[in-house]
Amino acid sequence: MELNLKQLYLSVDFQSGFMTSLQIGGCERLVEKSPLFRICLRDKEGSTVVVTAADARACTETEDGACYSDFLMLPLSVDTTLKEENGEAAWRIAVTPPSGFFVEWVEYPLVTLPALQDNNPLGNGGKILFPYNEGALISDADCREGTDFRYEEPQYPSKGCYAIFPNMVFSQMLAYLWKDVGLYIGAHDRQRGVKDVNFYRVENGVTLRFRLFCGTGFGEKFAPDFPIVFAVTEGKWEAAAERYRAWFESNLPRNVKKIGANDAIPAWYEDSPLVVSYPVRGIHDRDEMKPNHLFPYTNALPVLEQIKNAVNCRLLVLLMHWEGTAPWAPPYVWPPYGGVDCFNEFLHALHQKGDLLGVYCSGFGYTLQSNLIAEYNKEAEYTQLGYEKAMCAGPDGKISISNICRAQRSGYDICPASETGRSILREAYTPLIETNIDYVQILDQNHGGGQYFCYSREHGHAPGPGPWMTETMQEMLSSWNDIADKTLLGCESAAAEPFIGNLLYSDNRFELNYQIGVPVPLYAYIYHEYIRNFMGNQVCCPLDATQDTLRYRLAYSFCAGDSMTLVLTPQGELMTSWGMKDFSYLPNKEYAFCMIRNLMEFYKKVAKKYLFSGRMIAPPKVACEKVQIATRNSNHVVELETVLSSAWEAADGSRALILVNPNAEEAVCTVEGGKIKVPPLSGIAVDL
Repeated sequence: MELNLKQLYLSVDFQSGFMTSLQIGGCERLVEKSPLFRICLRDKEGSTVVVTAADARACTETEDGACYSDFLMLPLSVDTTLKEENGEAAWRIAVTPPSGFFVEWVEYPLVTLPALQDNNPLGNGGKILFPYNEGALISDADCREGTDFRYEEPQYPSKGCYAIFPNMVFSQMLAYLWKDVGLYIGAHDRQRGVKDVNFYRVENGVTLRFRLFCGTGFGEKFAPDFPIVFAVTEGKWEAAAERYRAWFESNLPRNVKKIGANDAIPAWYEDSPLVVSYPVRGIHDRDEMKPNHLFPYTNALPVLEQIKNAVNCRLLVLLMHWEGTAPWAPPYVWPPYGGVDCFNEFLHALHQKGDLLGVYCSGFGYTLQSNLIAEYNKEAEYTQLGYEKAMCAGPDGKISISNICRAQRSGYDICPASETGRSILREAYTPLIETNIDYVQILDQNHGGGQYFCYSREHGHAPGPGPWMTETMQEMLSSWNDIADKTLLGCESAAAEPFIGNLLYSDNRFELNYQIGVPVPLYAYIYHEYIRNFMGNQVCCPLDATQDTLRYRLAYSFCAGDSMTLVLTPQGELMTSWGMKDFSYLPNKEYAFCMIRNLMEFYKKVAKKYLFSGRMIAPPKVACEKVQIATRNSNHVVELETVLSSAWEAADGSRALILVNPNAEEAVCTVEGGKIKVPPLSGIAVDL
């Protein structure tokens, strides 16, 4: 079968079960035949069978696809189609399993394109636009494999770093970008069901795939009502982002409104407060949890006053290790360490000065034993109350120890679809979100706001991962929003697409993507008119800590429309990033404060209409000098722009290029051939 579109040509040999050609602009892009589809079936004992199109003994071609049957003696049938829809290629599949199996996941289609640019001796490689964490451009597939964010097959018990949507992957798209052209691949799923959106290195190239987790029952047909779309774009990442944004804005998730029309957003959101984060116990997450110099809470007031005077803007103080139970030992957090009165005294003092208070929580884990506070143990409660029935279970029905934050705790993952699980979480978090606090990062560890895999047959959900997980989270988060009122809730990493309406301010740690490629503000490009985030505590920042990169990262977040963040040592100095143990090298505090003050003044007078609720647009070409920074985790070296930039359109239709210079000297950049000077530690706007 052939599908010949304006710029895209596809040829599929349905009889053999392979895509045989993918041409863009008359140039062949396919480098290796991949199975047209792969399907995983799971039986009632938990065992799996994986089949491909080549395993079918019968194939009947139809007008726009094929019907496959008789797989390895299994009475399985698969219907596939490939059609033109609105000038693009739309792939659809339906799977009917035998009665003793359910369809766990489906991959259709798989496509293998040239090895990425840095791994490609033939010179025909490109980059992958990956909606991971905040957005990354990846030109070296091998670089990713040497990190915690390497390609892995997702399985139970879950890891937070899997490339799962909606979780650490925030959008349902990928793009392969050459210099001249791009291939956009998008799952246009209005339900926002669970998917592994991923790519992996093969001998001759890189395979891009969408693994759809079906969430169907035994013997139940899986027939999604959405296509996987192939579309041709320009070779810039912004072009692929615009293609997905067009679909998103025509198919908004529940509760999602533009910032200016969202009554759930408090007035302080518009101020883009400087987030100031620090622990009140210990120095880092695996430390001895003794009170430090910033406890009692009011001990921090002189330090915070100094920062506020230096930067001249509102502060959002974001506490770590504040829990009265044990740090990073979810779900129980309340009452706060030191007691409610001590905590409320600090909250009242901040509010009197017009500042804000937030806290980190740790998501959906159920901690049996804290590794930080030996006396924190919940084994008796867990056994006596039968909490086993609330936990995420594996395909064999057994419950395994959680993979999340094992250094800090030992326990399990709660399934919020279970009645008991919802009850545990409601009991744990309601006392906190009923307070007068301003922000709760309630789902730290649950990246993007998603839950973890559960195969239990006792919770009332499907026997495997699927769209029910998204729906469960949307419903529970909405109930929490009702209780919280104007207290904003958030998560680790920015909120994945289906939870944008619930998690309106989150910890957007773009710096993690320096481990796998180059961060790009893909999240802001797609969603910024509906949500903004903050820079986050920059934990696991891979950039060499002996080089002062804090101002570059502050500038990046500012240009992306996010609030800037500082992390303090217990002595009130600036950390390079959270998690540091060695304070031999610290950022230049004077320069950092000066830049923040200048940028906040620039924001208030000029940039606010763009960076508060504006729409990011493709920028003109900006050229500037670059500085090379070593990374701590490998031999990988990254290049940071000496002038950071982004382009925006405001609600009034005006457009501007935002330029920020994080250096202590004047910087010069070239914008479409013209020289522009940017003052030191400052930002300017250039009309477009």
